[in-house]
Amino acid sequence: MSQTAHSPAVPPGASLDGFRADRVYLGADHRRNERRTWIVTAICAATLVAQVAGGLVFKSMALTASGLHTAAHVAALLVASGAYALARRHADNPRFAFGTGKIGDLAGFANAVVLAITAAFIGVESLQRLSKPEAVDYDSALILACAGLVVTLVCAWLLKPRKTATPGGRDLNLSAAHLHLTADALVGLLAIAGLVAGARLGWTWADPLAGLAGAFLVAQFSLSLIRRTAATLLDMNPSAELTAEIRSRLEAEGEHVVDLHLWRLGPGHHAAVAVVSAVHPQGAEAYHARLQGLAGLSHVTVEVRGAGHDHDHAGHAHP
Repeated sequence: MSQTAHSPAVPPGASLDGFRADRVYLGADHRRNERRTWIVTAICAATLVAQVAGGLVFKSMALTASGLHTAAHVAALLVASGAYALARRHADNPRFAFGTGKIGDLAGFANAVVLAITAAFIGVESLQRLSKPEAVDYDSALILACAGLVVTLVCAWLLKPRKTATPGGRDLNLSAAHLHLTADALVGLLAIAGLVAGARLGWTWADPLAGLAGAFLVAQFSLSLIRRTAATLLDMNPSAELTAEIRSRLEAEGEHVVDLHLWRLGPGHHAAVAVVSAVHPQGAEAYHARLQGLAGLSHVTVEVRGAGHDHDHAGHAHP
């Protein structure tokens, strides 16, 4: 927290940051999520080998598509696991001005992009198979597809994010990994449907059509994740409700908030910078105290100005 011209002197070495004494803004379940992500990575790597080999041997596009998507989320899980390890290792590194909580958000954004590329690749391959169908060993492919779906569902359960009451508490790194698995499960279901239709009804077009439908679903998931992670990386306001509550508390005694910024530092952690104008201004600590107890608010900087100085940092007057 920052000392201002209207605050009483603070002894050397003392801290105005009554919210956190450190700069560690990692999620509450960081270690749990990291451990489970590594476990799921190993499981999915083994599944990948079986699916791709089965797709090539049985000439199933739907099974191959499922395997290719598994390859994408094996890579995604490696990125997610590495992000957890890196954020934990450098949590106390002073070079990170606001901690390492956003490393996971960056990994989530990268994984969302990979998911979009995978969707495009599956779509192109499926269209090619629709125009030039190949013979498929439906029964063998169906067994492998069902086994792959079971493994994916188990992995998705292992990475299911915990519910949190803290504003902005969602771990976007874990959400990205879980989304990869959820998308793969849906692709697997479509693959099974396509294989059953081909085997029982003779619809040779059903298998590649299932791959095309899977590509569409994966693309939708990736775009949703890209929007969420990009908003965090670009420091868009994460919570209108929390912003309104901060403003209300700072203006509780007739003051006027002339400038207020809120952004996310990591899962369940936010920072706020506020400029408060008052006829009879109090010390900065008084305004810090008003914000104590706000869930999800981990770092606050308050600047206090007397009446007649309603200007923001750029010198622009506020109405």
